[in-house]
Amino acid sequence: MAGLIAGAPTPTDITVHGQSRVLEVAFSDGARFRIPFELMRVYSPSAEVQGHGPGQETLQTGKRDIELVALDPVGNYAVQPRFSDGHDTGIYSWDYLYFLGSQEARLWQEYEARLKAANTGRDAPMVVKSAHGCASH
Repeated sequence: MAGLIAGAPTPTDITVHGQSRVLEVAFSDGARFRIPFELMRVYSPSAEVQGHGPGQETLQTGKRDIELVALDPVGNYAVQPRFSDGHDTGIYSWDYLYFLGSQEARLWQEYEARLKAANTGRDAPMVVKSAHGCASH
């Protein structure tokens, strides 16, 4: 399996652990990560979550109990998960999965800081923005 970055580690094994809600990924360099589904969903690389540029990110909340419904291969470089909330537009390259796994502690800290700055909590319901930029519940 080839990644997007030449010479970067590639998965040797991927296991979905539904009960513990983690994606276990072993890489060719010997690294092994157990990436929580919630972290994957909160940091989805999709435009829906990341936006189309800096400052356009949508803070994800209410994803603690998210489940991985399906995990489909995308060529030889990525997987596309489908989550229990219907989100299925993120394509997770091998490089991005490695990033999520290797940076998990820092990413959780950043997420908690963003929640605090938004005066909301991890389990708060998602606030959906309309096409006009107004927020509603």
